[in-house]
Amino acid sequence: MAFGKRKRDDDTDAGGHEAAADVPERTAGGAADAADVDDGPFDIEDFDDPDLAAQGRHDLGSVLIPMDETAELAVEVNQQGVPTMVWMVTPNGRYNVTAYAAPKTGGLWREVITEVAESLRKEGAQVSFEDGPWGREVVGLMTKGPEPVTMRFIGVDGYRWMIRGAAVGSPDNAPTIAADVRNALTDTVVRRGDTPLPVRFMLPLQLSEQLVARLRARAEQMVAQNAAPPPPEPPQPAARRSEQGSAMQQLRTITGG
Repeated sequence: MAFGKRKRDDDTDAGGHEAAADVPERTAGGAADAADVDDGPFDIEDFDDPDLAAQGRHDLGSVLIPMDETAELAVEVNQQGVPTMVWMVTPNGRYNVTAYAAPKTGGLWREVITEVAESLRKEGAQVSFEDGPWGREVVGLMTKGPEPVTMRFIGVDGYRWMIRGAAVGSPDNAPTIAADVRNALTDTVVRRGDTPLPVRFMLPLQLSEQLVARLRARAEQMVAQNAAPPPPEPPQPAARRSEQGSAMQQLRTITGG
């Protein structure tokens, strides 16, 4: 829940930028009633004190996602060591929340959801659409590979940004991991910034020093626990790359991220 308030209709900053009154209200196509200010996703400008936005949330730079006691953070980085994706791994599956630059007028998710569905179909998934709290969600069921996998994508349009939640899990756990990512979106804060960016550009992730220290300490603990060599195991046949692996790559490419 946000501990701040939205700007008044007549608010503008010193540079004459648009006030929060220009933010497209979240409707069935991707938004909520204006009076429902306790439900996010939020913009950092929704807070009187931006520092309050970090309370109870992981600060990932462009997005601040709520902490989840049942989840472990898993960070993907590129060759330069720059974070490209942050997963919340739970017993039910995993989910992530990412933000993208979008037009002031909103409506980007209506375009993206069609592309997501087409990408999933090309990977051999069974695609369906469901109604969610912010409008249409796309669900892909991958039955190829060792085990079936369900992938769900949820989009919400904001002012100059679009946020997307992605959840991955087994079909049996699909409803639970879907609830996990929806709960995360409800309390996520977007830090868009004023830098002009191309539409669909993934807003950069940047881990806070506190989070980096926590991840480093956990990694060192895991190394210490695994210091003793495990007993030898019989050789296993080489695993083949499944179609699911290719589909998972779509999580970061279908929206230009």
